[in-house]
Amino acid sequence: MNRLQDRTAIIWGGAGSIGTATARRFVEEGATVYLAGRTEDTLRDAAAAAGTAGYGVVDVLDEDAVTAFVARVVAETGRLDVSFNVAGRGDVQGTPLLQMPAADYVKPVVQGITGSFHTARAAARQMAAQGSGVVVELDSASGRGSGPMMGGTGAADGAKDALVRDLAQEVGPSGVRVVGIWTAGITDSLSAEKIGATLGAPVSQEMFDGIVASLDSARMTRKSPVTAQIAATAAFLASDDAAAVTATWINATAGMFPS
Repeated sequence: MNRLQDRTAIIWGGAGSIGTATARRFVEEGATVYLAGRTEDTLRDAAAAAGTAGYGVVDVLDEDAVTAFVARVVAETGRLDVSFNVAGRGDVQGTPLLQMPAADYVKPVVQGITGSFHTARAAARQMAAQGSGVVVELDSASGRGSGPMMGGTGAADGAKDALVRDLAQEVGPSGVRVVGIWTAGITDSLSAEKIGATLGAPVSQEMFDGIVASLDSARMTRKSPVTAQIAATAAFLASDDAAAVTATWINATAGMFPS
């Protein structure tokens, strides 16, 4: 299928596992794809692996840099059809709220919604001017209730959830859709090192294997989602097949909760 033929897409935070898998799927579907992220070495490798048209070193917290990158992509391709934000936001987990510094709780909220606002707004401005486009966000659905020891993740996700609903109402009349993907614990994107960084403590391979098994058992399907499935979901939402879908979130948690 070439559902994204002649479309131009930016993937923010594109050098990570989800970003690279999605870039590859978008290219397979016919899109011209650009990656944005903070580290040139990883961006270069991801762009080569996915076969993208280009990349840019961009911090989504830098409004001017985000705006300039959108302008560059439009100058090179003539348009922007898809904006998918999977940039990290510095979640801190594993500490009870009664013991967590306020800065650790607030960090993912502020960084997450700031990055999403910058990228979504810059993309939606261009899309509204051209009369079409899709803004896609991603979070863990913890805005519904994240459980204990999750720090500010629930608050950060709740802010993103609201942005999708609110922005969709404003730009819908201009032909722009705004949608989101709920997913969490994508096992082939995880490692002991990544989990240890989030928890602020080393994680052994045995501990990591236990975490993955626990994630699997928490699903209705008893199988956690993988990056290729999230990439396929993003491609569907970005395509005309999802033309009637906006102001909502797709539950791609493999049944971690009903919705």
